[in-house]
Formats: sequence, structure tokens, C-alpha cells
Amino acid sequence: ECYQRCRAVAPAKTAEKKLDVHGIFQEPSNKRVRTLAKVSSLVNLISPSKNGAVRRFGQSIQSMSLRNDGKSPGTTLKAPSKAPAMTPTKRRNSTLWSETLDIHQKSAFSAKEIKRQEAIYELCRGEQDLIEDLQLARKAYHDPMLKLSIMTQEELAHIFGDLDAYIPLHECELLLTKGTGPDGTVDQIGQIVIDWLPGLNAYKNYCSNQLAAKALLDQKKQDKRVQDFLQRCLESPFSRKLDLWSFLDIPRSRLVKYPLLLKEILRHTPPNHPDVTSLERAVTIIQDILSDINVTKGESECQYYIDKLEFLDEKQWDPLIHDCKTLLCHGELRTKSGSRLHVFLFSELLVLTRPVTRNDRSCFQVYRQPIPVRDLVLEDLQDGEVRLGGSFRGAFTNGEKAKNAFRVSSMDPSHGQSHTLHVSDVYHKQQWLNCLRTAITQQQGAPARVQPVLPSPACDEKTDENCPPPPGPKLRRQTLSKNRLEQKLQGSQRRKETGV
Repeated sequence: ECYQRCRAVAPAKTAEKKLDVHGIFQEPSNKRVRTLAKVSSLVNLISPSKNGAVRRFGQSIQSMSLRNDGKSPGTTLKAPSKAPAMTPTKRRNSTLWSETLDIHQKSAFSAKEIKRQEAIYELCRGEQDLIEDLQLARKAYHDPMLKLSIMTQEELAHIFGDLDAYIPLHECELLLTKGTGPDGTVDQIGQIVIDWLPGLNAYKNYCSNQLAAKALLDQKKQDKRVQDFLQRCLESPFSRKLDLWSFLDIPRSRLVKYPLLLKEILRHTPPNHPDVTSLERAVTIIQDILSDINVTKGESECQYYIDKLEFLDEKQWDPLIHDCKTLLCHGELRTKSGSRLHVFLFSELLVLTRPVTRNDRSCFQVYRQPIPVRDLVLEDLQDGEVRLGGSFRGAFTNGEKAKNAFRVSSMDPSHGQSHTLHVSDVYHKQQWLNCLRTAITQQQGAPARVQPVLPSPACDEKTDENCPPPPGPKLRRQTLSKNRLEQKLQGSQRRKETGV
């Protein structure tokens, strides 16, 4: 009986056995079998390895499995939840002058004297930071790009200028530290600054070339090699998350800080201090130097954009373009029909252009005839007075009402121009109105003529394809003699008879 019972159970157990891939019988298992996707998710629970090479290898394996997601969805590995930690950014030394003193030394000075020494220390510390930035721009950007042939010598000279020549100039300013007394204070610095300030005139050429340098740098950024190099530098700790242009613009931003730094020192200097007179004179000198630099930079900027103007017709050329020395305002505006125009307000002319590209070179195609500022008429339009949309666009829309719009036209009937322009917000509209009114006042020697808002008539293609002209240019009322009046009436009758 026992033998028969065992014989009946044996075939059942044998049937439950399975063959593996090698043909070997395996014992049955009651364990739950997870899918491979669930098992692979446990990889993320493992703590990351401290070895950088191993960690990168693991990440590359996971990225490979992610790329093969379409082929084997069950073997997809999840990306790591956290990105590898980046190298901490290098920071500036922000130590104050008072922090360099011990408690006994600090108690020997008044609060006003401590503030004065802090301002002097900030002036000297800023010069040291500027020197470091100039040296960094040369070593980390200029020299590697030249060595790797990422840019040519001429291109780098155009972008970087003579940065090395300015380092000794700012090292001279550090002579202020030689006047430090035994107690760590600087008594008088006014005369030292006065003797040093004229050297800042060397920045005239550098600041004048900044606009062209920035344009060339932006153009070179289209190159993949330049773009990759600058991105790697930006991610490096030495950059302090500043791009190349931020380093090249540091000298200009430092120049505008000198009046503020000197005024801060003067503010904390007692009225009876012998350094007051020298500091006041130093403030006046630096303001005159900055004014001269701004004038030179403005003329260079004006000529830069004039050289980029492209005249399609000789009739568009205006001799007043040679007299333009200042660019008062420029920017992108939209016409009534929605077209984008880049408008330049020079000291003598208002020029409307369309940005174009010629042989990888950006330029501005002159649109219509430039309007002399002396003949310019400005109209401040209220919101909703003008409807947007040209003849084609208006046929399919109800005509959206324009906001932040104004109109410019010419008093000269031969020009017959009128342009309705609008900007994105009230702030930029007010900027344009202020610049236009200032230019008109300077050229016409009278308050800017702002015409009352008139209803917009039908569009006249002879005057402007984008915006309607006013009913007629506002001219001064003139008295005609009897003979001239008769001639005028006869001429009008003849035109009616001939159908002109």
C-alpha cells in the first residue's frame, strides 16, 4: 500500500519539473518573479560611487539603456535622480577694512573715520580686483583661443583691445597703500588721485571700440568651436559665472564708479580736513574725463551705424548724414501694418530702416526718405485712436486698436511722409517722445511742435504704404498778394479742365 502511494505521487512531481536552456531539470519554485524593469529600478537605490571614473561609467551605461528604450522597453534604466555636483564657484574676497583690525585698534577710531577708511579701502581693493580680471581675460580667454586657432590674431586684437596696457595704469593706483600709516589708516589721498586720473584718458579708444568688438564677438559665437570654448569657460570656477563680455566690459563699468567712490570718501571726510579741497577737485576731473569719453564713444557709435546704412536709391541719400555726430536714440518699432522697422534718431536726421543681412554681415536698408529733424513734426497719439492692420490684413480682421503709438511726419510738402509707429510699452514710448522733442527743440530753436490728434483718414499709397498722412502739413499762415492769388485760382481752374 505504501509502495503504490509513493508511485502515484512521483509522476506528479516529475511533471512539475522544467527544463532550463541547457536541458537540465530545475526544481519548481514558489517565489514571485519580478519583471526586469522592476529589478533594474533597484539600481538607483545603490549609493553613488566615490570614484569619478566608475560613476561616469555607470552613468554612460544608464544613458545607453535609455537610448535603447525603443528596442527593449523592459530593460530601461532610470537616469540618476541627482546630477553630479559642480565645482564651487570662485568668490571674491569681501573683507572689510574694519575686519582687518583687532578690537583694541577698532575702538581707537570714530564711526565716521571708520567709514572714511572703508571707502578708501574699497577704492584700493577694486583696483586690485580689476587687475586680476584683466589678467584673467588674457590668460584664460585670449591666449588659449590664439593657441588653439579658435580665432585669428586680428580678430582677438579687435575684441580684446590693449588690455595689457591698462594693467600698469591701475597698478599705479595701488600706490595709495604706501600712504598707510602705522595705525593702518590713509590720511590724504586727494592729490595722489589727481595726479593719477589723467591716465584714464587711455580708455577713449577702448570704449569707442566696444560696439564693434561686441558685434564681432556675437558673430564669432555662431562658430561651434568658439561657442563650445566659451561655454566650458563659463562652467569653470574661475569665471564666477560671468561670460567673456562681462570681463571685457569691466573696465567701462569701473570708470563710472570712480565719481561715486570719490564722493563717498568726500562724504565721510570732516569739513576741516585738508583733503577736502583735493577730493572735490578730483571729482570734477573724473567727471570731465568721463564726459570726454562719452562724447568720443557716442561719435564712434554714430559712425558705426552710419556705415551700416544701405541706400537703395541715390535719391535717399541726404547730405546731412555727414553732419550727424550723435545718435540720440535707436531701436525696433512697428508700423501701423505690423512691419518691423529699426529707427535711428541722429542729431540731424530721422532714418527708418529694415534690418537685412548681406554676406553674413548685418546692415540696415533705408526705408523711404530720411526726414531732417528741422522739418520733423511729432504727434502723440492716444491709445485706441489708430487701428492696426494694412489693406490686406485689415480685410480679415476688425482692426486692433494701437497702443503706445506716435506719429512723425515732415513739414516739407515735397517729402509727403507720415509714419505711425508704436512700441511695446509706455516706458519706451516716453523715451522716444523725450528724445524726439529734445532733438526738435535743438534743431528748430523752439519748443517741439506737437500736433493735436486727428482722426486717421484712408490710407494713401502715394504718401505711405503703412500709415496715413495727416490732412496736410501745418505751415505758417501766409498772406498772398492779389496777383499771386489770381494766378493760383487760374491754375486750379486749368487743372480741373485738364482733369489733373
